[in-house]
Amino acid sequence: MPFKPKVKVPAPEILQNMQDILEKNILTTVCEAAACPNRAECYARNSATFMILGDTCTRACAFCNVKTGHGRAVDMNEPQRLAKAVQELELQYVVITSVDRDDLKDYGSGHFARCVQAIKEKNPEIKIELLTPDFKYHQDALQTITTSGADKLAHNQETVRRLSKSIRLQSDYDRSLKVLEYYARYSPLHVKSSLMCGLGETKKELLVTMQELLDVGVSELTLGQYLQPTQKHHKVAKYYPPEFFDEMKEEALCMGFRAVASGILVRSSYFAENLGDD
Repeated sequence: MPFKPKVKVPAPEILQNMQDILEKNILTTVCEAAACPNRAECYARNSATFMILGDTCTRACAFCNVKTGHGRAVDMNEPQRLAKAVQELELQYVVITSVDRDDLKDYGSGHFARCVQAIKEKNPEIKIELLTPDFKYHQDALQTITTSGADKLAHNQETVRRLSKSIRLQSDYDRSLKVLEYYARYSPLHVKSSLMCGLGETKKELLVTMQELLDVGVSELTLGQYLQPTQKHHKVAKYYPPEFFDEMKEEALCMGFRAVASGILVRSSYFAENLGDD
């Protein structure tokens, strides 16, 4: 039997306030789209993760429940609406991510930068983390991100090398490492990545991947249990107990990561504002 973690029941008034502001500003959070069990807790800490560039991804990863297809035209008013919502919610830390937009010339990198600028214009003190796609390692796009004014950069490796092709069919394990290496080399910011556990990997493979992330300059890491979103998605190969995640955190810190979040319900943006005490 898989271990079933206890999840704090979301405070309805906190969720309702967030949903009202999101609807008014026509915005999407990953928190709501994925019905994340941690979302009320994050909202209460003045933190949220927004998904920009629409709700349709040009890729089809086996673990992800975001719909796949051709993206719509970029909404050039989205940065201003996002900035307004962030101000209304009195957020102190924001994570901005997106669907993959391989249909765009700059892969959506310019829109990330415009969102950072719009938010910072209204609140220069706010901290912004960008959790980006790989932009197919287009270096102009990567440079746009490193010079965007964000406070932390992230790109998720997601899984180990052996499983990567089947889990992320249109992505590439080594390309993701190169993106993370670019961020670490050409930006003074801390760089973060995330791994899912339970897809069929071994502990040894996880440790090898963690070392490869460390070697390219990743300094912060999150690890969490993979949960199958629907019957059509990749099956859970293993449910790990809480002790496993505690052990992996200790392993990662001993390897040299400066900050690690590891647990069954940990997701890439979980407690993002506290990771590394930035």
